Amino acid sequence: MKVAVVGATGLVGRKMLQVLEERNFPVTELIPVASESSVGREITFKNRTYKVVGTREAIQMKPQVAIFSAGGETSLTWAPQFAAAGTTVIDNSSAWRMDPAKKLIIPEINADTLTRDDKIIANPNCSTIQMLMAIAPLHKKYKIKRMVVSTYQSVTGSGLKGITQLEGEREGKEVKKAYAHPIDRNCLPHCDSFTENGYTKEEMKLVNETCKILNDDSIKVTATAVRVPVTGGHSESINIEFERDYNLDDIRNLLSQTPGVVVQDDPSQNIYPMALTANEKDEVFVGRIRRDFSRENSLNLWVVSDNLRKGAATNAVQIAEYLNKQQLL
Repeated sequence: MKVAVVGATGLVGRKMLQVLEERNFPVTELIPVASESSVGREITFKNRTYKVVGTREAIQMKPQVAIFSAGGETSLTWAPQFAAAGTTVIDNSSAWRMDPAKKLIIPEINADTLTRDDKIIANPNCSTIQMLMAIAPLHKKYKIKRMVVSTYQSVTGSGLKGITQLEGEREGKEVKKAYAHPIDRNCLPHCDSFTENGYTKEEMKLVNETCKILNDDSIKVTATAVRVPVTGGHSESINIEFERDYNLDDIRNLLSQTPGVVVQDDPSQNIYPMALTANEKDEVFVGRIRRDFSRENSLNLWVVSDNLRKGAATNAVQIAEYLNKQQLL
């Protein structure tokens, strides 16, 4: 099993290598891929040393699977070339997510739609993944009409440059800025760039990807995405309106029985999900489960997950695991 990791020297790429090793994915030969400036660097994986190669060389090595985390332009340019050589690409950028010919996959929700013909598979946005992990079982039973989501997103979502700005500001250093304003002791209602409708690209990902993954364009979603001075993971406040009434205990039971979801919901004992405790974990944590008394058939949830793991690397590796188990590689 030859496995290429494209963007292996970046923040998410390194996390992908970590997750591949932790989950003991059956890699017989690793092909770490990065930009020309990183070619020749050495990476250690499972106590073996591998040299970083360029994309052309990696394609010639014909890996069975290539996991991309190197930005949208790289994915648009190189993913089709890997696919043409017979490699199955799992892409973590936004490049292919809304392409109607490409599948957008959260393994626990819709991996069963994958076939051997799917040579470029899109990994959803980190915020979408954790939200849908929590809401998919609820939608299946109660049918969601509308959601209002506010996100509180870690600086790790901006890669190393986000961490560098936060840490530099905390230490009083002059650093290259990832954001238009200071992030330490601040919250920025500005994740990704703004679009013509006044929403950011990050907010529109939550809208569009939700409908595609759940295969239901009737769900109405509105979002506000906020960058916060946190490095542990993303948090989300989600307000859901169902088509019909629900039982609160049933909501808790449904979530408790959902693979990959952990319910932490005992406010009287100060137990609720936090970015600090979700850090370096693969699960999606749900708490503050309560009825919205201001509107019929409505519910509030607080959802937290490590955006570099389930929100990116782990989800991508889980897709590869599914493909391998189903002999689709």
